[in-house]
Amino acid sequence: MKKVCLISLERSAAGRNLRPAGSEGVIMYRKSHAVRTFLCLLLTFVFMTVFSAQPLLAASDQKPSVAWPEAPAINSGAACLMDADTNAILFGANMDEQRYPASITKVMTALLVAENKQPADQVTFGEQAVSESIPGNARINVQLGETISVEDALHAILLASANEVCTQLAIDIAGSVEAFVKMMNEKAEELGLTKTHFVTPNGLDGEDEGGVHATTAMELAKIMKYCIMDSPEKEMFLDITGTKEYHFRDLKGTSSYTCTNHNAFLTMMDGAISGKTGFTADAGYCYVGALRRDERTFIVALLACGWPNHKGYKWSDTKKLMEYGLSNYEYRNVWQELPKQEIVVKDSGNDQNIYQKNSVAEVEIQQKPEVLKVLLRTDENVEISVQMEKALSAPAEKGQKVGEVRYIIDKNIIGKYDVLTRSGLKKRTFSWCLKRCMERFFGYTRWNTFFVDLR
Repeated sequence: MKKVCLISLERSAAGRNLRPAGSEGVIMYRKSHAVRTFLCLLLTFVFMTVFSAQPLLAASDQKPSVAWPEAPAINSGAACLMDADTNAILFGANMDEQRYPASITKVMTALLVAENKQPADQVTFGEQAVSESIPGNARINVQLGETISVEDALHAILLASANEVCTQLAIDIAGSVEAFVKMMNEKAEELGLTKTHFVTPNGLDGEDEGGVHATTAMELAKIMKYCIMDSPEKEMFLDITGTKEYHFRDLKGTSSYTCTNHNAFLTMMDGAISGKTGFTADAGYCYVGALRRDERTFIVALLACGWPNHKGYKWSDTKKLMEYGLSNYEYRNVWQELPKQEIVVKDSGNDQNIYQKNSVAEVEIQQKPEVLKVLLRTDENVEISVQMEKALSAPAEKGQKVGEVRYIIDKNIIGKYDVLTRSGLKKRTFSWCLKRCMERFFGYTRWNTFFVDLR
């Protein structure tokens, strides 16, 4: 493959026309022949030095320096802003550092419950779960022997952050808390998370032979992305986390419960669609939330975002990062129709000119999208790289791959399309030439009835 074209979608302004100083003066024509010759040679040398230093394509390879938008100042120990449609990271601060996630853990717990249970399924509370209904623990105070639906249980987990509900569902699904935690870590591995390790289903700090209960801001954002974009239960997840308050009773009707959503960000910005809070003494305040506006879906994940007396840090940080994404990133259609392309096919037969040894074949882009929307910084460039074979050797088949068109952002390929031949060309052989001559000069059209094709 040889790169034959590299195009920038955002080109610099045309160069200015410069006039030599003093051009208003009279040009002196009465110079000696020797002086004129010297000046011509000098100008030629300068021209060759400046313009032959780099090949023609090198000019398009040089990107103008781009000043990144100023990042917002935040309070979180670790933070990540992700575009949920592309997984692109738009902002990161210590986003690969492992930290305690606190009750944000319950996002993964609820995900596994939703994917392994039906909303109408029932869950009855035993002693192990009820024992966690103690002061200091997030809970709704379900009583021993009470039965609620899985749908109600999911609301209790995601809105009220009920620890005892997490424990009972873990036991119901996997047989034990330990077995359920294993499922959580298997799901994390399935999602490609390498720095996330779960020890508890409720987010309380813990440690086992696999390590401490921890994740990173970036991997937390990936979990949320899966929940709202990819999971088969994404609609249920969005519906529950978007609910401000939820009321239910146990199935016998003896107890009633109210679950209030702790995600205050739902009312702070237009387009807020989901989120979960968390806090422990070691983790500090934590948050993961999502916003959808103008075809853009952003996820913010915050860890170690202040301790008591700084409860509002997570809201201000989330708002800053969401506004940063909205102000500096937009979807643009970067698709460009390329000029008509042809490729030489050596030793090919041309029915229009039988004396021509080499012919050309038209090429086209396979499955061209015509619309290719990409999330870009307002000052960001997309490069289009066209790579084609120098030439082909006959025969050339219709639909034969001869090149590739790549759309590139910061050395990352965001789109790749094959370039194919639109038609085939036969090899120029003696029998082909003889056949064409007989057709042209003697009018034979049923050549195969008279001659054996020697190809």
